[in-house]
Amino acid sequence: MRKFFSGLGRILVFPFRLAFNIIAFPFRAISRFHKFLNTEPDERPIGDVLVDMVSSRDTRELFWEQLAALRAHLLRSVSVLAAAVIAAFWVAEPVMEFLADPAGGLANLQAIQVTEEIGVFMRVAMSVGIAAAFPYIALELWLFAAPGLKPREKKLGLVGIPLATLLFVTGIVFTYFVLLPAALPFLGGFTEIAQLWTAHEYFAFVTGLMLWIGVFFEFPLVIYILTAIGLIQPSVLAQQWRLAVVIIALLAAAVTPTVDPVNMGLVMLPMILLYFISIGLSHLAYAGRIKRSAEAQENAQDGGAG
Repeated sequence: MRKFFSGLGRILVFPFRLAFNIIAFPFRAISRFHKFLNTEPDERPIGDVLVDMVSSRDTRELFWEQLAALRAHLLRSVSVLAAAVIAAFWVAEPVMEFLADPAGGLANLQAIQVTEEIGVFMRVAMSVGIAAAFPYIALELWLFAAPGLKPREKKLGLVGIPLATLLFVTGIVFTYFVLLPAALPFLGGFTEIAQLWTAHEYFAFVTGLMLWIGVFFEFPLVIYILTAIGLIQPSVLAQQWRLAVVIIALLAAAVTPTVDPVNMGLVMLPMILLYFISIGLSHLAYAGRIKRSAEAQENAQDGGAG
């Protein structure tokens, strides 16, 4: 009889417990996330970790757990990327028409291979899927790295995800509206040879250029984060600006299909500007780091005196 009333009580209480758990779920999630953000990692020199890998079974097990966690993050990233690419099939053709506008439209392009049209369709869908999945992939990378970061570094990385997405999209927009309108007339009018562009070559050129320039636009954010965590100093960036310009010129030559100064300059100028913006951001991050270090020392002295 006791079991009967106990089971009946659980049945009667179940809807209220379910409603309570549903209402409490977001608050519990926020609490766990706040604790996760503010948890200090265990700091151990890399040399000690490598030594423990040989002598300590627990360290080896922890290493394999980290590899399993990395695999899980990669699998989720690939799954979301695949879903984004599949979803991009519904918008790939309108995107193709939009991207072909600087060349006069899809009618001005030609396919000379049997599989060229479907290959171009898949390339555009893949590019759209990468751009759409970029924030989630960045989030997965942050989730993998976050347990080993300090609270401030975790917050910087988390805030950096939407900023990275914005910079990536800005690079794509810059390529389409600034670089392509200047590059294509030069490429199409360099000689008297008739220009009969194939769809494969055109879309490979456009999508590749967009993705690379989008990646280059991430540079200021990367420099800021690396300075904030103490891996880079602004003085080094300022002293090596000449070398940076040479490297930027090489990258611009690799990305742009021509070696004319116009198109290379269109790529180099924003990259050089981004480099000097990165120096300014690095100074801000470095000043903040020095200030926090001084405050920590003062607090430590006050605590010791007390």
